Amino acid sequence: MKGILGRKAGMTTVFTNDGRAIPVTVIEVKDNIVLQVKTKDVDGYNSIKLGVENKKEQRATKAELGIAKKAKTSAKYFIKEIRDMVGFELGQTINASMFESGNYVDVTGTSKGKGFQGSIKRHNQSRGPMGHGSKSHRVTGSIGDIRGHVIKGKNMPGHMGHEKVTMQNLEVVTIDTSNNILLIKGSIPGPNKSFVIIKESIKKGSVKDAIELLNVKEEHIKNELLEDAKKVGAKVTTSMKISEMKEIIEAASIKHKEEAEEHKELLEKAKKLSISKAEGMKLENLKEAVQKAEEINKSRESSKSTENKREESKAEEIKEESKSEGEVK
Repeated sequence: MKGILGRKAGMTTVFTNDGRAIPVTVIEVKDNIVLQVKTKDVDGYNSIKLGVENKKEQRATKAELGIAKKAKTSAKYFIKEIRDMVGFELGQTINASMFESGNYVDVTGTSKGKGFQGSIKRHNQSRGPMGHGSKSHRVTGSIGDIRGHVIKGKNMPGHMGHEKVTMQNLEVVTIDTSNNILLIKGSIPGPNKSFVIIKESIKKGSVKDAIELLNVKEEHIKNELLEDAKKVGAKVTTSMKISEMKEIIEAASIKHKEEAEEHKELLEKAKKLSISKAEGMKLENLKEAVQKAEEINKSRESSKSTENKREESKAEEIKEESKSEGEVK
């Protein structure tokens, strides 16, 4: 038998890798101290007495102080005995690591107190007719032949809730020893901050395969990296590891910076070449437009140079002709 004491912190929802939402109860499991060890030879049965959360000395009884002194610890606020739990020594510290994900447990706690309630709310009885002629709307009604006394166990109005309740066969979803937290599938009795006893399941001793939970922090980081990847044009997916995504994004960001610088240079050239709508063009289209404009300018310059050469040659011919005519005269 395995058991531990804890405090109910509340409920939340966790998500599995395949997208299922699981409602879980969060139990804060602080270090449990073994206050007393009972054996079959001395006491007639095997058990250990556990205590959790320190209690002020002036508020503890002499018995509680004496038990704590033997275990070399301070008096505890919540003390419970768990039977058939062997293999522990006096003063030993126990934490939630004794359980594993997939274990089945029985959780015992004190249910929420509802105060004095009627038989309809307390025992789920039906109400009477609601017409104006009826005089029994929510009253108890006949309880049969009582012959001078009410039979024990009659469903009547009275105090509701604040009872010892055990929920059986609850599955341990995950354990976080760093934060002293135990997540158990489903609900457990009692209000938040109430103490509970978690014991190994009596009916279901087998261990179920542990549920693979979605790491919300990792997914949040991956989503942020996806947004960064869109900005630099990196091809990443959430199936990749965070380190792989970062490497791809870093390489893509370097390439993106180089392309941005090249784009600026091409825009300056485009302005000089008087290319229309150059700012709205992509890098590849802008490269093609600049190359075409440069080729056109080169062809124009070459044609101009050939024309200039022709004009120069014509001018030289005219000069030579004029010289020859002057010599003839």
